[in-house]
Amino acid sequence: MTLQVPPGAPIRSSGYLTARAYDVSMPKIIGKSLHEHRQMTRHKLFTALSTLMAERGFDTITLADIAAAAHVGRTAVYNHFHDKEALLLGFITHETEQYAHTLERALDGVDDPVEQLRTYIRQQAQLTRVFHLAPGPDLRTVLSRATQRRLREHADIVEAILRRILAAGIDAETFPPQDIEPTVHLVNACLSGRLIPDEPVARERTIRAAESFVLRAVGARTPVPA
Repeated sequence: MTLQVPPGAPIRSSGYLTARAYDVSMPKIIGKSLHEHRQMTRHKLFTALSTLMAERGFDTITLADIAAAAHVGRTAVYNHFHDKEALLLGFITHETEQYAHTLERALDGVDDPVEQLRTYIRQQAQLTRVFHLAPGPDLRTVLSRATQRRLREHADIVEAILRRILAAGIDAETFPPQDIEPTVHLVNACLSGRLIPDEPVARERTIRAAESFVLRAVGARTPVPA
């Protein structure tokens, strides 16, 4: 946009700008409102980060890389996130919240704790875990302690659902009494980062094996499908 100074208007110098005529670069607004524009831009940044992390380690990715992949100006990135770790945290926060909603919908109406646990296992199998599957060093080795703590907080959102399932199973005497906290971590360690095959038959076989293993591990008192 070019700011035109009316004829005869005084010209004032601020030391940086002379207000006779100058160009102001305005980003193109996408969406129907500023709020929608911000949401769409964030989505483009998250998609770009996810794509890049599938190709190489987080430690090798720059904000310039992300801006280029998202087809936005680098300034647009800083309008949303002050650095690369903040962008990663925003991305994982978004993904965790979306996943938790999906998991709760899948569990809605499922009353049997064993079936709830099977549902949890299958939903975990559908989840692409950037935190574990990204090439390069484990993210925990390249992130600041503050960011690691924040990521830990988001993991608690999903772990709380598993705690609820295990507690319900123990109360119903479907699972034997056990220390829930280490059980939660052991179950998720088994499921996290698991490479599920794309081929349908192999995929189902792997998921069923995970079901069988986890149900036996928590002591489910029910026949486990072969």
